[in-house]
Amino acid sequence: MKKVVVASLLVCALAGSGARSAPAQQAVQLGAQPKIELSAAEAADYQAAQAATTAQTKASAYETFLTKYPQSTVKVYALQDLMIAYSQFDAAKTLDAADRLLQVDPANIRALTYEAYLRKTLADPMTDPAAKQASLDAAAAAAQKGLVAPKPKEMSDADWKTLQGAAIPIFYGAIGASALNKKDMPTAIDAYKKELASVPTAQTQSPQGQLPDTYSLGVAYFQSTPPDLLNCAFYMSRFVDYAPEPYKSQAAPAAKYCYSKFHGDNDGYDALAAVAKDNLNPPPGTLEAIKPAPTPAEKIHKIIETTPDLGTLAISDKELVFQYGSPQDATNVWDTVKGKSVEIPDALVIASTPTQIQVAIDPGAALAKTADFTFNLKPAEEIPEPAASATPAAKLAYKKKVAEAQKEAAAVAAATTVGSKVILQGVYASYTANPLMITMSDGEVILPKATKPAAPVHHTVPAHK
Repeated sequence: MKKVVVASLLVCALAGSGARSAPAQQAVQLGAQPKIELSAAEAADYQAAQAATTAQTKASAYETFLTKYPQSTVKVYALQDLMIAYSQFDAAKTLDAADRLLQVDPANIRALTYEAYLRKTLADPMTDPAAKQASLDAAAAAAQKGLVAPKPKEMSDADWKTLQGAAIPIFYGAIGASALNKKDMPTAIDAYKKELASVPTAQTQSPQGQLPDTYSLGVAYFQSTPPDLLNCAFYMSRFVDYAPEPYKSQAAPAAKYCYSKFHGDNDGYDALAAVAKDNLNPPPGTLEAIKPAPTPAEKIHKIIETTPDLGTLAISDKELVFQYGSPQDATNVWDTVKGKSVEIPDALVIASTPTQIQVAIDPGAALAKTADFTFNLKPAEEIPEPAASATPAAKLAYKKKVAEAQKEAAAVAAATTVGSKVILQGVYASYTANPLMITMSDGEVILPKATKPAAPVHHTVPAHK
């Protein structure tokens, strides 16, 4: 959801770095930097690169200049402009230019900003855990250096303030993402709160600004040890207040879950959500006024006492009884479902093999990305191979069945990738209370039915009279 264009944020801070033309031995003025003497040929090439009218031609001209003058006294400025030109059309080359710039100017805040932003962005779609964390750690390392980078001598205080205003939220966002991914919640919370405080409030409400990291802050509170449920509820409900669809609907259950997990039910949630909408952080006394829920034993007693038919309990209530109820209460609830088939929608896939799928069904399990159900899948139907003497029609039917089975297996594999939501059917077989895991037998993946395209409508053209 978050699409921050770093180049547009930083380009204003680069104003005033252009070269001035002069004949013969040229004096190139770079902002408040003392004039740098260049030969007429080098100055002409440098000014030609600056004057290029598109990002692509500018990048090509600077590459040519740096190849021709590898030890130029304006190498830092050329690399800087090269990096900014690449940032408009090529992320990989932007990173390469940033790496080259940091080799000659290790504290260059512009290069460190691109490093932090792009390495974090490139990590987002990665599926290999080690590679993802390595990219996030590289982004965080650049961010840490950027936060303590000194102001260049030639830069005005106003330009430095502008540049820091663009860079600091990117730095804290990168540090927060790296820490969150490796479960360092105190560091993640500190970084995300500093990020949100470093930008105008309106920017924290924008999907293109810091709103996604408001959600990440809520996740960090939830995944803390122990979970900080009220701060989770506050920041997630603030995210829900401003998020567009489908993110609003996807996050709303998590926000309410954190609140009800602490308070026992959703009474008062709307009031907290209203406060969260109007405040970047919880006002003093807001969270302290919310009463905690009854203890698990008290909740279970109330559930059992007020539910005539225990088979109608929600899955989350059943799980609570299995985990914390007395042996008799747990047995009574289990007897209502044992051996019965059920279809469960919106199961979040945590792990998947051809024979078994582990999913999160309870909202808390889904938020923590922890499986609470295991579906042992029905074995694939065996298709007996026809005898050598079988008729061509029988052999053709066999090939057709094999092809259909392979097609269905591929569809199931595609539908059950980690992070997907699927519809599962199975029979309650057993459970363990600690850690909670409900095991289902005869599991099946219910694939969505393909919709047939509408039949074409043929219109009869009336004959001309």
